[in-house]
Amino acid sequence: MTAQSTAGTPSPWIARFLQPAKSGQTVLDVATGSGRHARLAHALGYAVTAIDRDLSRVAGLANTPNITLLQSDLEDGSPWPLAGQAFDAVIVTNYLHRPILPAIIAAVAPNGLLLYETFAQGNERYGKPSNPNFLLAPGELLDAVHGHLTPVAYEHVTLSSPPGSPTAIVQRIAAINPLSPSLRGEG
Repeated sequence: MTAQSTAGTPSPWIARFLQPAKSGQTVLDVATGSGRHARLAHALGYAVTAIDRDLSRVAGLANTPNITLLQSDLEDGSPWPLAGQAFDAVIVTNYLHRPILPAIIAAVAPNGLLLYETFAQGNERYGKPSNPNFLLAPGELLDAVHGHLTPVAYEHVTLSSPPGSPTAIVQRIAAINPLSPSLRGEG
């Protein structure tokens, strides 16, 4: 849980950039956890694929139309379970496993959107995560999308906290496929 959200409340960053779906649009929620972003995307009309190694926190969504739950340990060295599949939006929050960053970026469909928000270096001053393996270096998300997606918004910020919540240092990006109509002046 970060300073910007509670377990069931979508991140304001994700909510800001995820627009209502057009017919047939899809979302991938990577490391879905409690499913807060899967629920948001579904409410906006997307067909959602939510992936996590433990789906117990989203078990109530199992029979929901247009929601697919996929149990997979993304860190066990197995191949990316969604190879060859692309989504209109890919959401990742509070999760970092660098070896799959290229696969996550490749899962963004033409005209698609990547929304990524997770902890960054400096967060160790405020609590967990404090392990450098789970903290983005300055500009790391920009570097990861360079040559693949076009950033439309990026921040590396200290988030102020609601009372009783810890402060957090996060990095976040909204990046679109270079073929996006918004870059061509359409839509």
